[in-house]
Amino acid sequence: MDVMEVKEIWGKVKGELRESIPAHAYYSWVDALEAAGYDNDNFSLLTVHMMAPQIVRQSYYSQISSAFKKVTGKDVEFSVSYDADLAEKYKKEKKKESSKSGASAQSMPIDNLAQMQSFSNLNLKYKFENFVVGENSRFAHAAARAVSQNPAKKYNPLFIYGASGLGKTHLMQAIGHYVVFNKPKLKVKYIKTEEYVNELIKNLQHGGERNSRMEKFRQKYRNVDILLIDDIQFLESKTYTMEEIFHTFDSLHNNNKQIVLTSDRMPKDIPTLPDRLRTRFEMGLVVDITQPDFETRVAILKNLADQSLIKTDFAVFEYIANNFVNNVRELEGAFNKASAYADVEKTDLTVDFARKVLNCEAVKKMITIDKVAKTAGEYYGVSLADFKSASRSQRVSGARHVAVYLARDLTGKSFESIAEYFNKKHTTMLYSYEKIKEDMKTNKELDRALAEIKKCMTT
Repeated sequence: MDVMEVKEIWGKVKGELRESIPAHAYYSWVDALEAAGYDNDNFSLLTVHMMAPQIVRQSYYSQISSAFKKVTGKDVEFSVSYDADLAEKYKKEKKKESSKSGASAQSMPIDNLAQMQSFSNLNLKYKFENFVVGENSRFAHAAARAVSQNPAKKYNPLFIYGASGLGKTHLMQAIGHYVVFNKPKLKVKYIKTEEYVNELIKNLQHGGERNSRMEKFRQKYRNVDILLIDDIQFLESKTYTMEEIFHTFDSLHNNNKQIVLTSDRMPKDIPTLPDRLRTRFEMGLVVDITQPDFETRVAILKNLADQSLIKTDFAVFEYIANNFVNNVRELEGAFNKASAYADVEKTDLTVDFARKVLNCEAVKKMITIDKVAKTAGEYYGVSLADFKSASRSQRVSGARHVAVYLARDLTGKSFESIAEYFNKKHTTMLYSYEKIKEDMKTNKELDRALAEIKKCMTT
C-alpha cells in the first residue's frame, strides 16, 4: 500500500478518535502520531513524544483498535514507535507556531509529562482506566473520581484504608494522573510516608543551613494543589514527623488544597496518633477497600491479560482467582509468574500449565485445621486449649468463630472434621461459620483481621 493510502486511512482513524478521546488527550498524544506503513493488517505509527508508545498503548489502545476496525472493516494490530528526527522537526514547527500566535494549550503534553515524572512522583501504571471496580472498591473508586474531577470541593481530606495489596495506592495515584492530564495548572505531589520521614530526618541533620533546608522541605509539600500521602500509618510514634504533617495539613486545608491519605487501618486505630491529627484525617471522607470477590478477581486477571496482550483460556483466570484470594497484588503476581513461565517455555498458558507452575494444590495441602487454629489463636492471644474448652467468654468465642470460619474456607474440610478438632458439635461449627460470614458484610475490622491471618498462613 502506498504512502498516500496509508496516510488517508490514518486520517480517517484520527477523525473517529476525535469523537472517542477527550480533546486534551487527543491533542497531547494522538494528533502528533504519523502513519509510517500498513502491511498484513499491521499499522505502524511514529510519535514525537518519547513516552507516547507506553501511554498510547496503556490508555487508548481499545479506542484506536475500534477506530481502525470502523475505518477498515477488520481487526488491525498497530505499533507506536518514537522517532527522534520527527520529534526534532515537530519541535521546530511548534516553536514557529508559538512565536506567531503565543503558547498553545496543545503544546502542553511534554511539560505535563515532565511534571508528572520529576515532581509529582507518579507511576504511569496507576490510572482510573485500568482499575477494575468491584463491590469491594465501588465507593472508594467513586470518591476518588469525584476528588480528581473537583479537587478540594468535597471529600477533603479523602482517607482510603484497607489491607495491603487491595488497590489503595492505585486509586490515590489515579487521582494524581487525572489531574496532571486534565488540570495541568494544578501541582500534584505523591509521597510515601516512609520516604517523607527519611527526607525530614535528612533535612534535620546538623551542618550547613539547617533552617534553610527545612524551609525548602516544608514549601515542597505546602506549595502544591494536591498532596497524596501513602501509608500514613507509619506516622505512629514519630512525634516530630506528626508535628510537621499537622502543620502541612493545616496549611493546605486552609488554602483550599486537596489532601488524600491511605492507610492499612482507620485513623482511630492508628496507635499514638494525636487527637488533633485523627480528627483532621476524619473530617472529610473515610472510605475502605476490602478483599475482591471471585467475580472481581476474574475481571482483574482478564484486564491484566488484555493490557499485557496475553491470550489464554478464561478457565485460567478462574483457576487463579479460586486459589489467590487475599489481595490484588498476590493475584497479579500469580498470573505474571504463570504467563512468564509460559513465555519462556514457548507454550500456551493453559489451566494444566498454570497448575504445574503455581502448585496451588500443594500449598493448600500445607494449610491444616491445626495450622489455622494456631495462627488465629496467636493473632487473638488465645490458646488451643481455650479453643477446645467450654469457655464462652467473648474473647475466646469470638476468636473461635474466626478460626472455624477460616478452617472451613481455607482447608475445605467438612464441618464434622472441624467439630472433631475443636471438640464441639457440628451445629456449633456451622453457627460459627455463618456468623462470621454474616458479620463480614458490615464489620470492616473483621475483614482486615481475616486478611492478616490468611497472610500469616500463606507467606
